[in-house]
Amino acid sequence: MVVKIILLIVFFAVMIGVGWYCRKSAAGVQGFVLGGRNVGSWLTAFAFGTSYFSAVIFVGYAGQFGWKYGMSATWIGLGNALIGSLLAWRILGRRTRLMTQYLQSATMPDFFGQRFGSTALKVAASVIVFIFLVPYTASLYNGLSRLFGMAFGIDYTWCVVGMAVLTGAYVLLGGYMATAVNDFIQGIIMLVGICAVVMAVLNGNGGFSEAVARLSQLPSEAAPNLNGAFVSFFGPQPIYLLGVVLLTSLGTWGLPQMVGKFYAIRDEAAIRKGTFISTFFALIVAGGCYFLGGFGQLYGSAIEYTAAGTPVYDSIIPSMLASLPDVMIGVVIILVLSASMSTLSSLVLTSGSTLTLDIISPAVSRGGKTMKESSQLLCIRLLVLFFIIVSSVLAIVQAKSSVTFIAQLMGISWGALAGAFLAPFLYGLYWKRTSPAAVWASFIVGVGVMCGCMYGTFTGHTFLNPYFSSPINAGVLAMLLGLVVVPVVSVFTPVKNKEAVKGMFACYNRTVTVRASTSLRDDEE
Repeated sequence: MVVKIILLIVFFAVMIGVGWYCRKSAAGVQGFVLGGRNVGSWLTAFAFGTSYFSAVIFVGYAGQFGWKYGMSATWIGLGNALIGSLLAWRILGRRTRLMTQYLQSATMPDFFGQRFGSTALKVAASVIVFIFLVPYTASLYNGLSRLFGMAFGIDYTWCVVGMAVLTGAYVLLGGYMATAVNDFIQGIIMLVGICAVVMAVLNGNGGFSEAVARLSQLPSEAAPNLNGAFVSFFGPQPIYLLGVVLLTSLGTWGLPQMVGKFYAIRDEAAIRKGTFISTFFALIVAGGCYFLGGFGQLYGSAIEYTAAGTPVYDSIIPSMLASLPDVMIGVVIILVLSASMSTLSSLVLTSGSTLTLDIISPAVSRGGKTMKESSQLLCIRLLVLFFIIVSSVLAIVQAKSSVTFIAQLMGISWGALAGAFLAPFLYGLYWKRTSPAAVWASFIVGVGVMCGCMYGTFTGHTFLNPYFSSPINAGVLAMLLGLVVVPVVSVFTPVKNKEAVKGMFACYNRTVTVRASTSLRDDEE
């Protein structure tokens, strides 16, 4: 117990210290929201990775999908690394940085407003962000409850309050830069922690070969005719596994808190390095989490079950860790705290800045006044505090009433945000012909599909068919429909301000001078 308490105190002190150290960089709106667009490769890559993976992944998703799919759940981590990180950086990173700097936009809703010349689109996007980031934010706390209860016997309410106060302190003090530096520290903890935990769990099961042998003997209800289903290449349910891979990997392309990391990156070299670092981080952390969860079936006698006899998925990972030495449990607690706080800080900063810069500040300006930068900064800080309080209260209420599982909350949020934003953001960066009407269509389709799924979940009705009744698969449907709807609607609807759009895309073609180590072209060519 002493060891675990010491680790927590040191961790808390470092987080607050970083917030205090970075307070000068948060003196203006650009500094508080984007770090002055001067953040290097390591900080950006770790900020991207730590915002990606939270307690929802470590406790909720790794437990649920590891139990269902066995070792094939590792494919989810590989997809997160290759699609969610590598391709995201390669396809979105450079163009996002150039276009958002040209448009002087600091948020994704502002990008939609500037790129498509529509204030209404900006407001609508801001409302979607506000509504669907709140349940995602609340879900971050849930992964901590069982771990802290197992390690300290502390009531869940106090866990939520402590995490909220600590995260709020360093975000309000140092803004984006404090978040980025703490993300780097938390990312190192996550890398070391997940490797240590995986090795400890495997050792507790007689080593890798013995654990795999035992897992191969367990039957799967989903594939009763497949021997060794939980150690097979694609597992007992490959189609459902594909849905999880797509939502958790491709879905990041449309999440404002993820794409926002590209707004702040410093230069070309930072993008190149950041691509490699972020991919490596995702490979270790996500791959390690899902690989660990794949052995959850070995703990079938230790986990909790509902009255209907189905597993309580959020109890699987804590049950796997309960028998570890105290030092390892302390490491796990710091690991999950790091994962949750890094994502929480990114979400509340995104929410607060979006509402201030995209709704409140324009509304004040339309009244004949101009909102001062100091007022904007104060408003962002107050909204960050507001989001932390609301998400904390929602998390406590949800836990006490047992509304749903972690994965369902996250799936609904990811599906709505990615379904609404992914397609218009991607096409908006690459295709001049993308129309405002197509963006509206994507918003309606993405939110509509997930609202239909939510209605089915709470009423017990089947949404479309049993496959799409899952928020995970409904989210994939929303994303894929958006990718089809946007080009189809764009072909039949007009583009506003074609000359302005040409000017926006000209930012990709402006001439710059580079070192010979970067380009082999001679000057005379």
